[in-house]
Amino acid sequence: MTLSSTTPRTLIAGNWKMNGLSAALEEARAVAAALDSQPVAARVAIFPPATLLHRLADAVEGSSVLVGGQDCHANANGAHTGDIAAEMIADAGGTLVICGHSERRTDHGETSEQVARKAQAAIAAGLEPIICVGESLSQRQAGEAVAFVLGQVRESLPAGLKGQAFNVAYEPLWAIGTGHVASVEDIIEMHGAIRAELVALFGEQGGATPILYGGSVKPDNAGEILAAPEVGGALVGGASLKAKDFLAIVAAA
Repeated sequence: MTLSSTTPRTLIAGNWKMNGLSAALEEARAVAAALDSQPVAARVAIFPPATLLHRLADAVEGSSVLVGGQDCHANANGAHTGDIAAEMIADAGGTLVICGHSERRTDHGETSEQVARKAQAAIAAGLEPIICVGESLSQRQAGEAVAFVLGQVRESLPAGLKGQAFNVAYEPLWAIGTGHVASVEDIIEMHGAIRAELVALFGEQGGATPILYGGSVKPDNAGEILAAPEVGGALVGGASLKAKDFLAIVAAA
């Protein structure tokens, strides 16, 4: 996906994680219907579990809602039981993919090097990656948060992203699914540091790449978070499972 010459729009991405059966498709349809009746400035995407990817893409076809995968393998194909290739996501109707979510890094031991390979595979398949970075509570308490996250940025973003559309998502591990949210001051500091690193790596493109915040984003805090400098969207977890809550976050963008 070649980078557009226009300024990237805010992206509100709903990550359903390991949630959602067939009935959940109605929530996606409700989101699509609401956005069709009242369009918004932001781009809106839903990332369902792989079992729903194709059906959800069909359910929102013709609407403004984008669809993506929660992960992809670094290889295009092969003997990798249970894994999904980036091209398979595209074939199922997806246009985006999340790479290096903290739950993949923590639960599956994914390294930044592996994340970079996945991001490169996504680009090769024509997908727009959202590359996740973030620190643990102990790293923040030790004053190492910014240095650690910038290291992840350098190691997780392949040079092949140059000239391609991509996003970075900052998600402090201690704020994911816990109800805790980083302070606006902490978000501003980290997003500013990430922006400077992106400019150093990608020049002018790095100055426009959306930096999403992820970590217990909800309708009651979305407005304040999305209004912070250098916040170009949100990676939403639990609050994206219900159309009413997700649409409230979209409306705040």
